[in-house]
Amino acid sequence: MTRYSMMDSEGKLNNFAIEPKMYVDESNKMGFTEYAEKINGRFAMIGFIALLVTEVLTRHHFLN
Repeated sequence: MTRYSMMDSEGKLNNFAIEPKMYVDESNKMGFTEYAEKINGRFAMIGFIALLVTEVLTRHHFLN
């Protein structure tokens, strides 16, 4: 394993000479966005399947 180090302007050893690249996700995740609609649809599908499974297991209709 190679260890990267270098001296700074004051002659001190800098063990963290290579800085990680920054990543900023600037996509909007609030409001009526495509991402929000996908998440909402997925939760609706999970809720509908849960309702059907509950009706099958209990043998009672949800609306009655």
